[in-house]
This record gives sequence, structure tokens and C-alpha cells, in this order.
Amino acid sequence: MTPRLRKAGLVAHIALSVGWLGAVAAYLALSITSLTCEEPGSVSSAYLSMSLLGRFVIVPLSLSALVTGIVQALGTEWGLFRHWWVSAKLLLTSIATIVLIAKVPLMIRAAHLATGLPGSAAELRFAGLQLLVHSAGGLLVLLVITTLSVFKPWGRTRCGHRQSEKLSGALQLQGADKTSLKLRIFYVVVASILAALLALHLATGGLGHHSHQQ
Repeated sequence: MTPRLRKAGLVAHIALSVGWLGAVAAYLALSITSLTCEEPGSVSSAYLSMSLLGRFVIVPLSLSALVTGIVQALGTEWGLFRHWWVSAKLLLTSIATIVLIAKVPLMIRAAHLATGLPGSAAELRFAGLQLLVHSAGGLLVLLVITTLSVFKPWGRTRCGHRQSEKLSGALQLQGADKTSLKLRIFYVVVASILAALLALHLATGGLGHHSHQQ
């Protein structure tokens, strides 16, 4: 990608990732509220908010962050499998997104139970506990992903080392070609100067010799 496009993609990826992290933190707060609050109206509101937040904010943000991250990796020198931290981020983000999408039906079920759909309080509490555990785990995973983005640990993968060696070899060949071209130009210049000096010497010598004969 061009530098301007790369920066635009990076801004989009960071904004979406930060939004995902913030939305999951808000979801966790609502999940705690749904399990600790004793007022039925507040509990119903918490589960409804969790359902809406999960389906229409967190899921789109997670998918967008995953897509922009892949585009950013493929469009720059980082690549998807050249560095361990990038591969780890891809794996963790993919798992988090899949688990999140898989839990959407549970979010909807919990919201329905909280608003009066026939079901037991025990079933609602069990669903709420699952959502709490998954939201806490999701927040932890996102914090790990953020840490990987900042510290970039572990260096290159084998694939990254091979590609680096190929690039280094290509650069060396390119440098050798440039050196060879410079040497050829140098030789041509030197030969031209010598030829000019020789011609000048012969010309002046010939003129002197001709004048001496006269």
C-alpha cells in the first residue's frame, strides 16, 4: 500500500480495535449488574442492553477489526505469517470473533428470559453466568492482543526468515549490479580521458615534429 493508504488503514484498525475493547468492557459491567442487582426492572434492562450491545456493536466491531487487521498485514511488510506476534494476534482475534458470534443466540435467549419469556430464574442466572465468564475472557484476550501490538515479541517465524533472506539476497544482487555498472562507467570515463590525452599528445607532437622539419 501507499504510505497514505497504509496510515488510513492503520487508523481504521486501531479505532475499531479500541472500540471493540471499550464495548466489551461496557458489556462486562452490564453483565455484572445483571447478576448482582435485585431490582427486576434493572435486571431486564441490563440483559436487553447486553443483547443490543453484543449483536449490533461488539460483533460488527470484531469483524471489522479482524478484516482491517488482515488487510493491514497483507498490505505492509509485516505479513500474516512472517512474525510470531502477528500470527498470534490473528489466531486470538479469530478465536475471539468466532466465540462471540457463537454466543449471540445465548444473548438473545437471556434477553427474552429477562423480559418475561417463560423460563426459570435458574436458567436465566446460568445464562448470565456464561455471558459474564465469556465477556471477562474476551476482555482478557483483547488486552493480550493489545500487549502484543505494543511489544511485538518473539521475532520472525521461519517463513519470515526465509523471505528476509530472499530479500537480502535480491538486494545484494541489486547492489552488485549497481556496483558493476559504476565500474563500467568508470572504465569508460578513464578510457575516454586516456584516449583524449593520447590524441592531444599525438596532435601536439605531430605539430611540433612538422614545425621542426620546416
